[in-house]
Amino acid sequence: MAKKIWIVGAGPGCRENLTGAALSALHAAQLLIGSRRLLSEFRDFSCRKEASVAPQEIARLIRESGFERICVLFSGDVGFYSGAAKLYPLLSRYQVETVCGIGSLQYFCAKLHIPWEDVHPASAHGRSLNVAAHAAAYEKTFFLTGGQTSPETICEILNGCGMGEARVTVGSRLSYPDERIVAGSAAELSGKTFDPLSAVLVERAGKSRWDYRTGGISDGLFLRGEVPMTKAEVRAAAVAALRLRGDDVVYDVGAGTGSVSVEMSIFAGRGCVYAVEKDEKALKLIAENKRAFGAGNLEIVPGTAPDALADLPAPDAAFIGGSGGRLQEIVTLIARKNPRARVCMTAVTMETLEKGVWILEALGFRDVQASQIAVTRLKKAGSVHMMDAQNPVFVISGQGAGE
Repeated sequence: MAKKIWIVGAGPGCRENLTGAALSALHAAQLLIGSRRLLSEFRDFSCRKEASVAPQEIARLIRESGFERICVLFSGDVGFYSGAAKLYPLLSRYQVETVCGIGSLQYFCAKLHIPWEDVHPASAHGRSLNVAAHAAAYEKTFFLTGGQTSPETICEILNGCGMGEARVTVGSRLSYPDERIVAGSAAELSGKTFDPLSAVLVERAGKSRWDYRTGGISDGLFLRGEVPMTKAEVRAAAVAALRLRGDDVVYDVGAGTGSVSVEMSIFAGRGCVYAVEKDEKALKLIAENKRAFGAGNLEIVPGTAPDALADLPAPDAAFIGGSGGRLQEIVTLIARKNPRARVCMTAVTMETLEKGVWILEALGFRDVQASQIAVTRLKKAGSVHMMDAQNPVFVISGQGAGE
């Protein structure tokens, strides 16, 4: 007889929130698989229980067990940031039935008496997250916390980047007898502690440092000091040339003030940006700008490229604002790590322009482009206005043509 597998959404956690269909599957099962937290709700069930959350391990348990009716439990709903997505492809040989559950977003909003169709969901489970970018872009943002992104850090980030007035509601141990819901402004909740098993709803109030979904952050919003900075117009063009996706891993080599890193962290909000810089003053500015913009998915890497890139994850895209004379080595390493990586660099001299184009073409990059950006800005001079020309900058880009 073929094995029958139920993939069940167990709701927030407490057994009383299971659907009728979920209970039927559980009663029919000979083997229950799930996290220890979820299995603890079914101690009175006589079937065998195995604690596991890793898809490969779950698939092995199913394959090696002698049971014909098996139920796999996932918290919340199986279609909402669930491990079920990675398990399905491993169970193609079996008869699989999915039983949806009540997700934490639905449960939390119901407890708060608010609709959830206009709430933007974001998960920090197993990933870095640009908290401020999410919270600034939407009126309501629901965060599934995890890893380094806890309710405490969310409040600290929002308070630190000028969003201290945002209303934050933290739901801890939702559905359990000791459920706790606390609300206040990000500023009021900063410094308080919460249970690791928490969800957070942020309702935007006022404006963040940059609450738009477009590039070209105003130069005056960055802390600069005496460190050179890529200007807004050039920065916007360079980031656009990288064609970033939301979950990309991105390098900013020779990050300077971190202005490009911050801008890229907004577009790669579910990914991670690595700001590589060797200058101590610049490193401090990057840290200050990271905090000012709440760029939680921006990682600062002290050191000199290409050596500092060696242990980083393979990039999907890389911006090179400074190379210290090692441009070819840097691009070569990037291409070796990911032959399909997209690269963009800036240059102010004809020699660097020529070298950049030559390196990309020599390494087999496709669609190599070079543009000159000459910006002239309005400047007030006494009672009149004049146009003030900035130094022209070349933007060079190419697409890795790897396997």
